[in-house]
Amino acid sequence: MLLLDHQSGAWEDRAFAELPALLRGDEMVVLNNARVLPARLFGKRAGVHAQSPSRKTAREHLTGTVEVFLTRKVEFEIWEALVHPGRKMGVGERVHFGGGELEAEILTRGEFGLRTVRFWSHNDQSVEVNIERLGHVPLPPYIDRPDEFSDRERYQTVYAQKPGAVAAPTAGLHFTSEILQQIRNRGCETCEITLDVGLGTFQPIHTETLEGHKIHSEAYEIREEAAAKILRAKEEGRPVLAVGTTVVRALEDAAAKAATQGDARHFPAGRAEASLFIFPGYAFRVVDCLLTNFHLPKSTLLALVSAFAGREAILAAYRHAITEHYRFYSYGDCMLIR
Repeated sequence: MLLLDHQSGAWEDRAFAELPALLRGDEMVVLNNARVLPARLFGKRAGVHAQSPSRKTAREHLTGTVEVFLTRKVEFEIWEALVHPGRKMGVGERVHFGGGELEAEILTRGEFGLRTVRFWSHNDQSVEVNIERLGHVPLPPYIDRPDEFSDRERYQTVYAQKPGAVAAPTAGLHFTSEILQQIRNRGCETCEITLDVGLGTFQPIHTETLEGHKIHSEAYEIREEAAAKILRAKEEGRPVLAVGTTVVRALEDAAAKAATQGDARHFPAGRAEASLFIFPGYAFRVVDCLLTNFHLPKSTLLALVSAFAGREAILAAYRHAITEHYRFYSYGDCMLIR
């Protein structure tokens, strides 16, 4: 773990096991308890287009395997998804999964190659149960192997509870139950929120300017108890430590919405969609400290941490991390910025 002082830019090489001892002892530690869904579904095309092709090659293509990668739940049994092969899958196309017990229909085509997809079951199980049973864990693309059953628990935080994310909030993967208890024993409070990690977290920046990038929204929920704890910590001058950029995005989005409504001192509870894109120049309202993994160039996550600690300090810290062979990506090392 790299310890970075965002005021001075100074860093120290530490170990994550030292985290409890490095805290002041009065922090409000906020965790994202989102649980990763087995969001990759593989099925077969169905319907008139797949049943009556004019050529053998077309028949093989139309009846071949289709991947539906769930990215965000829209409403009951309706999801946004990426579909492969995408260009051949039009509105009205249907896909069967498993032995036909789960079926999906493409309702609309959207931006970024997204489709809106409706699911329904043909057995006595719910859509959610069938997705959980038939789906595959969406491991990060640099892990070059098929998912295994053990990944259903290994690619989760120890406090994961609420299914809905399509990727793990990776800063939380470092924690064990024992380290969480050590943090509480130090005098820190903990609370949990839920942000369903989706494309908004990982979509790279392709525009020439940060201002031109359009970020995907991600659903989050802050319960009354968590909102009250966070507000009390702010009122008492205690630092709010966000475990992961997903926590930052949820907390700052909620505070920004309250400020827009003329209630800057209130921290709202409830469900909402985080559409906030944080990049240098942003004034943080809630988060005082951040635990985060190392992020890729041209990512919204790197823009967020640069906004939090300063672009030059982050670039210098990253250069040091590369020199010292810190590991990047989801299962990599982390940085505590305070």
